[in-house]
Amino acid sequence: MAEPVTLARPYAKAAFQSARDNDNLASWSKSLRDIALVADDTKVREVLCSPLLTAEDQAATFTKLFGNEISDSVKSFIQILAYHGRLPLLGEVSGLFEEFRAQEEKSIEAVITTAFEVGPETLESLVEALKKNLNREVSVISAVDPSLIGGAIIRAGDTVIDSSVRGKLEKLTESINS
Repeated sequence: MAEPVTLARPYAKAAFQSARDNDNLASWSKSLRDIALVADDTKVREVLCSPLLTAEDQAATFTKLFGNEISDSVKSFIQILAYHGRLPLLGEVSGLFEEFRAQEEKSIEAVITTAFEVGPETLESLVEALKKNLNREVSVISAVDPSLIGGAIIRAGDTVIDSSVRGKLEKLTESINS
């Protein structure tokens, strides 16, 4: 069986192209995040996967949860997903949509994990260095993990920079044991 992300990709691409063509990326992004969050609820997932409901019933039940909070085009998208039995993939669709949007807008989200809280000046200098190296706009999520001992781990898309003391000790251990 195909991976969920593989099954979700064509739907995410279609949603992205529609949103881009209608200049609605931000609105679609928010709607997809919201509906994916609701679809991930255990009780909602049971309804979405119920063999007792037709695809139309699943879509109608799900869209009723949002009232007027989502656009007609998003409601149509939900109907398409329901018809093809892909409503449980909304989380993957939303994630892929965000990746396509980041590529389009030349932006990326970076997670900077440090051993201790860093000041805003340090964080800003890291952001500037990332912008320069990645040639993209960078939004940052900062996290603290004392087990790093010192240094930082930066994750931006597929790029991982591990300059933590823990990471260096692990590499040293590997080289000694080899």
